[in-house]
Amino acid sequence: MTPSAMVLRVAGFACLYLAAQWAGRATLMDTAQLNLIWPAAGVAALWAATSPGARWLRVDLAALAATSAAANLATGAPVPVAVALAAAAVIQALVFVRSWDRLSPNRPAATGEPFAGLADLRSFVLAAAAAAACGAALGTGAVWLLTGSWSWPGAAVWLIRNVVSIVVVGSAGLSLYGAFRGRSAREAWPVVRDALGAGMRPLAERTALVVGSVAAYCAVFGTQGVPLAFSLMVFTVWAAMRCGIMFVTLHSLLVSTLVIVFTTRGRGPLAVLDTPVLHALTVQTFVGLVALVGLALSLARAERETLTRNATAARQEACEQARLLTAILDSMTEGVVVIDSRDQVVMGNSAAHRLLGAGHGPTIARDPGHYGLFHPDGRPLAVEELPHVRALAGEHVQEMDVLVRDPALPEALTVSVNATPIPDGDPRDHRAVVVLRDVTAERRHRDELAAFAGVVAHDLLNPLTTIDGWAEQVSDVATRHPGGHDITGGLARIRRAALRMRHLINDLLAYTTARDASLAPRDVRLHDLITEIVTARADTPDGDALSRPRFTLGDLQDVHADPVLLRQLVDNLISNALKYTRPGVAPHITVRSAHTAEGLVRVEICDNGIGIPPGQHEAIFGNFHRAHRTAGYTGTGLGLTICKRIVERHGGTITARDNPDDTHGACFVFTLPAASRVQGRAVAMSV
Repeated sequence: MTPSAMVLRVAGFACLYLAAQWAGRATLMDTAQLNLIWPAAGVAALWAATSPGARWLRVDLAALAATSAAANLATGAPVPVAVALAAAAVIQALVFVRSWDRLSPNRPAATGEPFAGLADLRSFVLAAAAAAACGAALGTGAVWLLTGSWSWPGAAVWLIRNVVSIVVVGSAGLSLYGAFRGRSAREAWPVVRDALGAGMRPLAERTALVVGSVAAYCAVFGTQGVPLAFSLMVFTVWAAMRCGIMFVTLHSLLVSTLVIVFTTRGRGPLAVLDTPVLHALTVQTFVGLVALVGLALSLARAERETLTRNATAARQEACEQARLLTAILDSMTEGVVVIDSRDQVVMGNSAAHRLLGAGHGPTIARDPGHYGLFHPDGRPLAVEELPHVRALAGEHVQEMDVLVRDPALPEALTVSVNATPIPDGDPRDHRAVVVLRDVTAERRHRDELAAFAGVVAHDLLNPLTTIDGWAEQVSDVATRHPGGHDITGGLARIRRAALRMRHLINDLLAYTTARDASLAPRDVRLHDLITEIVTARADTPDGDALSRPRFTLGDLQDVHADPVLLRQLVDNLISNALKYTRPGVAPHITVRSAHTAEGLVRVEICDNGIGIPPGQHEAIFGNFHRAHRTAGYTGTGLGLTICKRIVERHGGTITARDNPDDTHGACFVFTLPAASRVQGRAVAMSV
């Protein structure tokens, strides 16, 4: 705020304060030397509350002190009394501002309304009571010290009239100040117009309300001694239930003025009281109740309307979200069903109905035959194998293939099912979301590819066998005839090429099996399986006794896996360990296992071979990757890829690292699910 604007502001409030003091002194009750009202307290509170900052607040309070002292001196008060009353006015205004700041930090609103809700009104009234209490204590105490005159009824009147003045005058002033704050008169007029009534019907209603209020108050307070003041509260309730805060505060100020004017002239039901103190307390109580009832009802209505609007908006938004979610779910080709612990369908889309056929209803039956559910191989599903049953028990079901044979469906469907439990605060009401995806075409295509691959492999192997056999026979003939060396070399190359083709075809078939074959896991005694494999390897008659492989088997835990794929996994890793050996060094392979904290079995197969080149410990599991391509070792590069696929299909991991017990060797570490019966065999075995 500029200095010139601040001067104008201070001058305006000073004039308003002097006018309020004059109005208060006009209601002096001669017999008790008490003022019936004191609107100057409300003007002082408004003056301090609208100060634009802490620096300007000091200026406002100084101007307030000077104006109050000058007014008291002008009315004949002694200098000490004028100074004491000015100090009381300043402290009362300062206490009001500080108390309201602490109780309601977001004051006042710049929207034309000083209160956002009933909590703000409560803070405002408490701040007014605290300020009036301090002002009454300081004012009456100072007068008593300087004049020797003090009475508790006078202090009570001082307290009540200042509280009412701050509530009535302060709330009306804050409403107008909020409308004009930071706006020009042209900009503030729409705010005031909307508050007073924009449009013909609101304006007509507010005009009728004002005219009716003035007429009723004049009728009741213009008569002598008719006790009908309580009936006038109807107009306050009318204003509060139909109008905004600004109109309500101005209406309260208007009717309060009428009450004071008639009462000071000895008219109305409140003028019949003979005791001045009781007279003042009654008038102030009536005026204060009118203002507080109007403010409280108006704010309660505004809060209710706000809550209703918010609830309506939230309901509309929720409905829009629900419609959008329904549209999204119905547009999906995947079926989505949410099922609770009572087997009730909480939500389901049209795709789920299409995939489940006629069995899809409001209740999910626990009988798999109700929907015609089978394993892909035709075996019926058991109740405990149903995806939603497993999910409600806390299990996550991933990509479970289910065959659906429902009479309502034109053909049997293969459905891939994912079921996940939904966390819920109530443990008695578990829910699960089941996602169904039609994979009939995919599985048919996969089976056709597998069959095609098998036919192609078979057709390739047959001529390959013929080529290999005849090449061997021709080679034998050539070696028995002089000059057949060149023919023998060429035939040897033919046989080597045929052997490489055979290995490639076999590895491709093994990779396809490891990738696509259905798993049939069960508990497997890992020690027995590995012992069988290493015994067969150790019994190979090739090589001398010094170069035969040596195996050391440690503690081997039972696992839960597909026996065929598990044998292929271990055989591939041991074959690699035997293949990549160092010249002149007998192979030594160590196999051991241990349980992990995650309920898995960690298996290690370590060797003393040539090891893995640096930087290739992860790359060796890629398709057709050969770490020792130039070292003369044969292979297709699919062996470790097959091993990785087998382990991952069982939910485990496989890694490679250098052998910590040998400077050259390698270790392959993989994890598999532990057997349902926890068994292990601590065996130190060398073969």
